[in-house]
Amino acid sequence: MLDVITILVDGVVYASYLFMVALGLTLIFGVLRILNIAHGSLYAFGAYAAATFTTFVPALGLPPEFSLIAMFLAALAVAIVLAPILERGLLRLFYGRDEVLILLITYAVFLVLEDVSKLIWGVQPYYVFEPRNLFGNVEIGELFYVGYDLMLIALAAVAGLAVWLGLNKTKVGKIVLAVIHNPDVSACMGVRVNWVYLLAFFVGVFLAALAGAFTSPLISVQPGISIPIIIASFAVVIIGGLGSIPGAAIGALIVGIARATAIYEFPAAEVFIIYFVMAIVLVFRPEGLFQRTQARKI
Repeated sequence: MLDVITILVDGVVYASYLFMVALGLTLIFGVLRILNIAHGSLYAFGAYAAATFTTFVPALGLPPEFSLIAMFLAALAVAIVLAPILERGLLRLFYGRDEVLILLITYAVFLVLEDVSKLIWGVQPYYVFEPRNLFGNVEIGELFYVGYDLMLIALAAVAGLAVWLGLNKTKVGKIVLAVIHNPDVSACMGVRVNWVYLLAFFVGVFLAALAGAFTSPLISVQPGISIPIIIASFAVVIIGGLGSIPGAAIGALIVGIARATAIYEFPAAEVFIIYFVMAIVLVFRPEGLFQRTQARKI
């Protein structure tokens, strides 16, 4: 029984920050129809920015609790700086072009951002350990877990709920949904589609950076952290269905629990378990578990 609890808790913790990255990825695809390979680099920038911002907390004599605010501001700063540069400065030039070309463009952006991060922060690892001590330990059954890890689950739930409510219960969200369904008709009705694209891309970048910022206390922040997260995120959105928020949540849980199970029960399978699960889902549901219904062309 303890093994089951351990697998579930570890799987859900991993799924929490994976869900935030995948949520931004699926939002960008849903609105802009872009599979953003550079999304993993935005996660890495969030982690690096958090490692930098949290150093100001003790330097300014602030309580350790302010490190959480510093990590949030780090993610926001990444989105404010990078989202307009990437979307307005580059991606908008390729809207309506071939999907393969856009995929190659985002891959080029990924390579550039990886080198930029090395130029700014170097190649030495950064460690953000202070925030992880803020929530103490939590007892579940006979086991103790770090409270910060469980806080990530709550953060992911809040992020997912906020995006869902924003899309379905606000005027701006209704406009975004209209653009998703038909950008041309939306433009004819006076919607500034370009600003909707920028807003969606900004939120997507912020979610990736937020996941990176709040994951930084769990990992060693160093070059290469973007690669495994973008691979796992693509697996999540493929399993759940491109453009689906519930699909991103279910896909993250499936991937997280499968990975935790492999680590505890079949360690040698950890490397390929994500691909195995993805392949199984695609055999029975080639469009993902929650693919949005589309009109049939005749």
